[in-house]
Amino acid sequence: MDGNVREKQITRSSAIGILANVFLAAFKAVAGLLASSVSVILDAVNNLTDALSSVITIVAIKLARRKPDEKHPYGHGRVEYFSSIIISGIVIAAGATSFAESVKKIFAPETPDYSALTIIIISVAIIVKLALGKFMEIRGKKYNSDSLVAIGTDSKSDAFLSASTLVGAIAALIWGLNIDGYIGVLISVFIVKSGSEMLMESVGNIVGVRPDSGITVAIRDEVNKIDGVRGVHDLILHDYGPETAIGSLHIEVDSDMTARDIHKLIRDIQALVLEKFSIFVTVGIYSYDKDHPAERDIIENIVVSQPGVSSIHALFFDDEKQLVSFDALVDFSVTDKGALADSLKKQLKEKLPQYDYYVNFDTDYSN
Repeated sequence: MDGNVREKQITRSSAIGILANVFLAAFKAVAGLLASSVSVILDAVNNLTDALSSVITIVAIKLARRKPDEKHPYGHGRVEYFSSIIISGIVIAAGATSFAESVKKIFAPETPDYSALTIIIISVAIIVKLALGKFMEIRGKKYNSDSLVAIGTDSKSDAFLSASTLVGAIAALIWGLNIDGYIGVLISVFIVKSGSEMLMESVGNIVGVRPDSGITVAIRDEVNKIDGVRGVHDLILHDYGPETAIGSLHIEVDSDMTARDIHKLIRDIQALVLEKFSIFVTVGIYSYDKDHPAERDIIENIVVSQPGVSSIHALFFDDEKQLVSFDALVDFSVTDKGALADSLKKQLKEKLPQYDYYVNFDTDYSN
């Protein structure tokens, strides 16, 4: 996707969010003050924090689009993740403040004075927030923006919270029940919960999370279709922002391929992955041994039968040294790799005693 187009669309979406939330905040604030309702006023404050979130998103996308430089050769794309953290912090702070104010209202209640106008304003706010939330989530997914998705999720949560406020207003009008403070507490808890979830997701992106299996499977499938590739292994992707990633992978090729053929194959793979996924990958080579089919079957059957081992690759027979080396892909349930290596070597030695064995364990980074 063109970066300039992405920036314009995210900025435009954020601007729509700002206008909508300022509009809602103004209406709710008037309704809350007229009705002396803490839950409606807190709902208005929450809308203002949502507008601020959109402002931060606009600033972040501008900063993230700066070109790579000597100090930041991978670009500035991760700034967007920091903006999501800031937005999450604002949401959590707003929730904590509203919680404290709502508790005060429980112990020192003020009877709200709701009217038909209050009901109408809250009802309109619910509809607007649901529509805004759906709009932001769709745009966020389309343009790969965690900040827009977070704002969309928060907007949909706000619609639910406004619905709770509406219930309180109706209860006060029909039955004379004053549950304003309790609904404020409920709203506050949901605000903090929403902010915490957004925070954990944003922090996870910076710390480093396993890439989506959809893209890793797609990359493997595309590379495997290229003539000369016998298998794709060790795929690792490094995320430097929503639109910037680099990676590496290994392929297995026939052991009799020439350096020229391998060179061309690597270039074809790099061009394919860059064109289809906008990811630059470095490509390593494993030699596929066709001269030891019986021994290969024995080794593969023993290795993949071990708990926690999903596959074997890079199997190499050094007949001169009588040494067999291979990589085994293990999941995170394997905690004692030394013991597993010793067990494998012992089992392999019993079946094929003429060889010594070197075992390397690969971590399943890309699912």
